[in-house]
Amino acid sequence: MALSQLFDRFKKGLSKTAQLFNVRAWFGRKVDQDFLDDLEARLIRADVGLKATTRIVDQVREVFRDRTADEDLLAFVKAEMKSLLADPRPGALAVAKTKPSVYLIAGVNGSGKTTSIAKLAQLLRLDGKRVLVAACDTFRAAASDQLSIWAERAGADIVKGSPGADPASVAHDACDRALARGADVLIVDTAGRLHTQTHLMRELERVRAVLQRKITGAPHESLLVLDATNGQNALKQAEVFTKSVSCTGLILTKLDGTAKGGIVVAIRQAIDLPVKFIGVGEALDDLQPFDVDAFVESILS
Repeated sequence: MALSQLFDRFKKGLSKTAQLFNVRAWFGRKVDQDFLDDLEARLIRADVGLKATTRIVDQVREVFRDRTADEDLLAFVKAEMKSLLADPRPGALAVAKTKPSVYLIAGVNGSGKTTSIAKLAQLLRLDGKRVLVAACDTFRAAASDQLSIWAERAGADIVKGSPGADPASVAHDACDRALARGADVLIVDTAGRLHTQTHLMRELERVRAVLQRKITGAPHESLLVLDATNGQNALKQAEVFTKSVSCTGLILTKLDGTAKGGIVVAIRQAIDLPVKFIGVGEALDDLQPFDVDAFVESILS
């Protein structure tokens, strides 16, 4: 997707966060304490986080105090936010030296994990990859059927277990199938769970252990799906899941439904995890690779 198209998607999906910042209302105001307090309040309400908010406000105070807010100040804030999100690692998904590449997907209930898997499968299919999905959520009623529908829409194959089956066993069978079929990518779904449910977190660790035994280097990515509307609670979820399954990246969903898009900055500052994708809509093509420039330009447009 061209950068201009990506920006248009981001801008539309992040419009509520952009409305909160309302940067055009900054222009012409004196950068005094009232202005700085207002800027701080908007950053906090957008869930940018205290650490990042303090840095941005302090830098604006030092450079622009008693000046008139203009395009230079806006460009300065954008640059500060981009630097806070900077990551030396590429945003693209890791690719195994020998196929399949295995991507383990985790998250709490209601985070949008199932639809994110379908959207990810769609992206990979459009890139010419043969995708297999493992339905390791064997506890939630009709979970496998729901994932089957989404996988079919995305053009991906699926491996399912019987209701109540051991999720690690389903993962084992999916690895065998992926190897036998020559799949390029195996996406492993897992049951949604609260980060406080210790026994379910251990189950997730067992699934991960099976993948490690069956396929060299697997999982090549462990992606955590977070609902952006959860704000700071999403940050706590990220911390716990990362300890359990060594997450390598994040998929942030529902950014189109919230003014809390700044949570992307807060998570990046608190945890050494890159945001790989963001969800900015309900359609299959509404999962977008995360682009720092497009993101910042959209929320501060």
